[in-house]
Amino acid sequence: MKAYAMAAVLLLTTAVPAPSAVRAPSAVPAPFALTAVSPALAATPAPAGWRWPLAPRPAVLRPFDPPDKPWLSGHRGVDLGSASDGGPVTAPEAGTVSFVGLVVDRPVITIDHGNGLRSSFEPVRSTLKKGAVVAKGAVVGTLLAGHCGRSPCVHWGVRRGEEYLNPLSFILDLRPSVLLPLKGSGSPGG
Repeated sequence: MKAYAMAAVLLLTTAVPAPSAVRAPSAVPAPFALTAVSPALAATPAPAGWRWPLAPRPAVLRPFDPPDKPWLSGHRGVDLGSASDGGPVTAPEAGTVSFVGLVVDRPVITIDHGNGLRSSFEPVRSTLKKGAVVAKGAVVGTLLAGHCGRSPCVHWGVRRGEEYLNPLSFILDLRPSVLLPLKGSGSPGG
């Protein structure tokens, strides 16, 4: 099931037009319906305005794969590929720096976005101090090597309280697509 969910997330991370922008071709042979792959993917729509913490838009090297129980292993964020180590990491939304320091020998910065939402980035070196106010898109630190082996990447995690959330749900619409039959296409009721 997790492999199926991972494949679905990788497919969804490519450019996905808004549902209102999608028009079905005039000759659809049969109706199709897609359902949510897992509860983790069936997140609420993305809040308006969040943005990628790396530019240009990064590839998702490792998707969100939360554990079934809080104490089990899993991937509680996403790893985003960067063009190079040493590049800027930016705030996906405005907030206040709530932590800058080392966690298990890795430099981490955490931004409190309000409403219980916090973003964390690692390995990121930052000169910001706890309490600093950051604007959406502001540089919060510099990406360091080491998290994804030889591939430069940043680990981005989002939490609401103690619950880990899929960071991609804040910048992409991860709701399942539903394809409906066209009227008069020969399908039942058409």
